Amino acid sequence: MNPRTLMALNDARRDKRPVVLATWLDTGDETLIAPGEAPGAAIAEAVAEAFASDRSASVEIGGRPLFLHVFNPPPRLIVVGAVHIAEPLAALARAVGYAVTVIDPRRAYADTERFPGAVLLDAWPDDALAELRPDRRTAVVTLTHDPKIDDPALRFALSAPVFHIGALGSKRTHARRIERLKEAGFPDGAVARVKGPVGLDIGAKTAAEIALSIMAEVVAAQRGKLA
Repeated sequence: MNPRTLMALNDARRDKRPVVLATWLDTGDETLIAPGEAPGAAIAEAVAEAFASDRSASVEIGGRPLFLHVFNPPPRLIVVGAVHIAEPLAALARAVGYAVTVIDPRRAYADTERFPGAVLLDAWPDDALAELRPDRRTAVVTLTHDPKIDDPALRFALSAPVFHIGALGSKRTHARRIERLKEAGFPDGAVARVKGPVGLDIGAKTAAEIALSIMAEVVAAQRGKLA
């Protein structure tokens, strides 16, 4: 690899910026391509697919072989509420390759031993999310049932390009939540992004099963399989 390309690639990975290393296999010419910066429609389509699938692949462009090596930062799961369901959820998320952050302003819940490998933030969700800057590789899930904690997180998430937003609670709780978001000025199309009750319907009963249903929904959303 060209030293200049390697330096730029290392900078992107350090800064957790997604890039594709595109190499023409017939000549060895290489270039780094960031999202939205591909030269030409055919390459842009192939690069977009590589980013979306997280898979490196060889494609043919204009009769020439081009290898696309994807360097995506890990997807992020931001969990609001260090409640009992958050523990197995954080473990499952890390097991499938997510970087996990747990936010809870209640000091009694801020126990790092309960969340090995996760970042635990003792802060109000809107303040923490402003620092975390959730992007299109981020999912946000609220678990507290407390509007004072969950609602600021949901309002922030609805204003960000996150790929999934979920909120724990009954259908009745979710209906009240939606009404509060509408009263806050969010239109129907926006509030529809909040999936509630969060999690695929697998008949979950225990905290671990609920966490499994939530993580399955998050992965389905990331892979474009969520209806």
